[in-house]
Amino acid sequence: MAAAPTPTTNRKEWVSDQDVRWCPGCGDYSVLANVQKVMPELGVARENVVFVSGIGCSSRFPYYMNTYGFHTIHGRAPAFATGIKAARPELSVWVVTGDGDGLSIGGNHLLHVIRRNLDLQILLFNNRIYGLTKGQYSPTSREGSKSKSSPQGAIDHPIDPIAFALGAGATFVARTIDVDAIHSQEMLHRAHAHKGTSFVEILQNCPVYNDAEWEEVENRKTRVEAALTLADGEPLLWGPKSARRGIRIHDGVPSIVTLADGDDPVAQGVAVHREGHESPAYAFALASLARPQFPIPIGVFRAVEKSTYERMLDDQVKNALAERGTGSLEKLLYSGDTWTVEA
Repeated sequence: MAAAPTPTTNRKEWVSDQDVRWCPGCGDYSVLANVQKVMPELGVARENVVFVSGIGCSSRFPYYMNTYGFHTIHGRAPAFATGIKAARPELSVWVVTGDGDGLSIGGNHLLHVIRRNLDLQILLFNNRIYGLTKGQYSPTSREGSKSKSSPQGAIDHPIDPIAFALGAGATFVARTIDVDAIHSQEMLHRAHAHKGTSFVEILQNCPVYNDAEWEEVENRKTRVEAALTLADGEPLLWGPKSARRGIRIHDGVPSIVTLADGDDPVAQGVAVHREGHESPAYAFALASLARPQFPIPIGVFRAVEKSTYERMLDDQVKNALAERGTGSLEKLLYSGDTWTVEA
C-alpha cells in the first residue's frame, strides 16, 4: 500500500478565529506562536490533531488552534487524553497544562498518563504562580515566594516538574523557554517524533502576578551564565569562552568544575550528556541543578524507547478476539444467574 501523501498546510490554517485572551506580555503568546509555526511542519492533517487542556490561563489553548480540542475540567486533561488516544491511536494528541492545573489537583492524573507511556505530548507551562485565579502560590513556587495567599512567604517545598516526570517513568523529558523560539520549536519537533509520552516543561513568564521569575534564562544577555544547554554527546559546559565551567557528576552528586583556557573538559571530569541512559539516575542529577548555585539545564534530559500503552492495549484486544471471538453483548448480559424485577 502506498504511503499517504503528507498534508500540505501553512501556519494560518492552524490559527483559529478566536480572539486570544491573555494579558499583554504573557509568555503564553510565545508558546502559541511556536506551536502554530511547528504544526504545519509535522505532516499531520489538522483533522487528526487534538489539543486537550484543563483549567488555567494555559488551558485556553485549544480555542486558539484550528484543530479538534477539548477544554476539560481542572487537572483532568491527562485522563481525557488517555481515553482519546486509547480509542483513536492514529490521532496526534497534545495535552496543554500549567504548574497549577497539572501538578496540584491534576498531579495524580499526570502521573498515570506518564507511567502508562501513551504516545502523546504534554506541554506544561511553568510560571510558578496561579495566574487565572489572580496570583496564589502554586506547587512550583519557590520557598519564600510572596503572593496574595502567602504574604509572609510560601513555606511549601516546591515540586520540580522535571524530577516529577522522571519519577513517574517518563521516556522523553525536556525543558525549554517561552521566548526562545528556535529552541522551543526544536523541542516540539523532538517531542512529536518520540514514540511514547513526551513531557516538555516550558519556563513561562506571568507579567502580572510573577513577573521576571525566569528573567535570568529569558534574557539573552544573562542566559549564557544562567542556562546550561543540553546537547547529546557533548560535555556539560556553560558560561562565556573566557570563563567556561562544567558539571561533574560523582556518586550521583553534581559539582562545578572551573576550566582554564585550553583544558580538555572530559579530562577534567566534566560529564558528557547522554539522553539515552536506560536508568533515569543521570537525568535526576541534572534535574537537581538550580539557581543560584548551578545553571538551569535547558534541552532534552532523557529520551528512551519503551512500549506504548495504546499499542499494548490494541494487541491485548486483538489477542482476546482471536482466542474468544467477537462475543455477544446480549449473551453476556443474560449469562449466569438472572432475575426479573416485577412491577
